[in-house]
Amino acid sequence: MNNLTTDILQTLATKGDLNELFRSHLELAVNTLLRTELTAFLDYEKYERIGFHSGNSRNGTYDRKVKTEYGELKLQIPRDRN
Repeated sequence: MNNLTTDILQTLATKGDLNELFRSHLELAVNTLLRTELTAFLDYEKYERIGFHSGNSRNGTYDRKVKTEYGELKLQIPRDRN
């Protein structure tokens, strides 16, 4: 999470929308978690040579929208070949 505390203070100072701030940070956190989970599952980082011809590799993403109490999150679900 990048500078959540700073963003909260700035939003409060400018009387901005806290729900939108939380929504954007939640969306970022979940998308990062999904990418990290696939990296842990495949056991190699994106673009590493060890992944070529390994039998299972990354295969793009697909989009999903999830409704939360903070608003709609646009998630990019990463896929693998197997």
